[in-house]
Amino acid sequence: MKPLAVLALCCALVVTSSAQEPVRVGLRKRPISLEALQQQRADYVQQQTLLSARNDGEDIPILNFMDAQYYGQIGLGTPPQEFEVIFDTGSSNLWVPSSQCSFLQIACDLHNKYYADNSATYKPNGTEFAIQYGSGSLSGFFSRDVLTLGTLQVKDQTFAEATAEPGLAFVAAKFDGILGLGFPNIAVGGATPPFTKMIEQGLVKEPVFSFWLNRDTEGDQGGELVLGGMDPAHFKGEHSWAPMTRVGYWQIAMDGFSIAGKATDVPVCQGGCQAIADSGTSLLVGPVDEIAAINKAIGAVGIIPAQCRLLVKQYVPQIIKLVQSMPADQICASIGLCSSGNDAATTSSNARKLLAPLAQQRLQLNEQGLPQLQNPHALQDGQFCEFCTLAVNYVKIALANKQTEEQIMEHLDTMCDALSFLGNSQAVVNCEDLPTMPNVSFTIAGKEWVLTPDQYVLKVGAAGEEQCISGFMGLDIPKPAGPLWILGDIFLGAYHTVFDYGNKRVGFAVAA
Repeated sequence: MKPLAVLALCCALVVTSSAQEPVRVGLRKRPISLEALQQQRADYVQQQTLLSARNDGEDIPILNFMDAQYYGQIGLGTPPQEFEVIFDTGSSNLWVPSSQCSFLQIACDLHNKYYADNSATYKPNGTEFAIQYGSGSLSGFFSRDVLTLGTLQVKDQTFAEATAEPGLAFVAAKFDGILGLGFPNIAVGGATPPFTKMIEQGLVKEPVFSFWLNRDTEGDQGGELVLGGMDPAHFKGEHSWAPMTRVGYWQIAMDGFSIAGKATDVPVCQGGCQAIADSGTSLLVGPVDEIAAINKAIGAVGIIPAQCRLLVKQYVPQIIKLVQSMPADQICASIGLCSSGNDAATTSSNARKLLAPLAQQRLQLNEQGLPQLQNPHALQDGQFCEFCTLAVNYVKIALANKQTEEQIMEHLDTMCDALSFLGNSQAVVNCEDLPTMPNVSFTIAGKEWVLTPDQYVLKVGAAGEEQCISGFMGLDIPKPAGPLWILGDIFLGAYHTVFDYGNKRVGFAVAA
């Protein structure tokens, strides 16, 4: 993939002179890459497994998905040690990497670390800390120190020093840690969340904070978090308020969902549903079946089927020419999808690139020659040519039945479509179709909040070209917490959002 430049850099925190005035926290923004979205999908699938395993009847935490675009600067200790953190409304803990990380922890080595010995206000706690992410468990221990946001100082803030950060997601992350903006009842270890602490110490004028996320890719400023108020320059008109339906995450009622001029195969948010406003999630997340119906209605196609169709288009004409004179393994070797020794380790790099997305699923044919999905698991190196062999065998049957090349490719495309389901897989759209794609509407607080295709489709760079990715992702969150929708940065970027801690409500207005 061709690396993208950072879209926007917002410099230092800008803070008014009085501690009682709203504190403005500048946000930095990074672009979303296709690799990051694929990692996010893997985390979603893992989270689904973790959440489904919980059956103790307690609140089931929606664990952070680690792919937020927006982050800003804080300080810890005296003098302040600087960190870049995600301001995450979907969690309630503050954590940063610790100087006590093992030298084997690459993620710690690549980010700023907290040194307790360098702070005059450090207070030990020592209680163990762990949060389960899709890529593994992040662990460490609690400490206390002064939290600095510009000239605002929060005394005795409990935070976690992370000594183990799992997965490549943490290694590649632009941020050092996370500052949770949820409520105390979902904080791991009973730690008081930073914003709750600010209210207790009288550091904010009002018990509210607001987000403006700049979705302008050409803009110099990534966005702004205002603690203790809101900035009228960042929104138009008045906010519409949705009362919280459950305290912990910022959970509200969503009255409905619609697609302009389109019907869906299954009802979406029928009779109302529950949603959380989550600045720590990039996408729009909902129940798998409903997301599948939405993606189908907007014309999105799963990435795996799309890549498979590309493979079919590129290689089937060659297969048809060779199928009568060569066995399947030799055909696949001759076009670079298998090696002559059936050792996929020497498969051509181009073929591997095309087939990489197919590693998510394995395809077999039943007795009627129709596609049949087995339990998904990763392909091993020796199985990279398996799909090609299946395709060759199908072509033999099709030619014997007098099918044309056009019919064969059409049937193989159908096989490709069976490789994944649009609900829980990433989906793509044709970038040229954006002007004719429908708007979608979320009904919240008695008002329709519309997203245009340019707002709900993500444009990412891949192999030097632009790809358009659907912003809808499927995740089935089980009871008692679910089913739930997650309104991530795609929604929050279009609508300025106020989180009213005191009145337990969320407000939306058109972003300016």
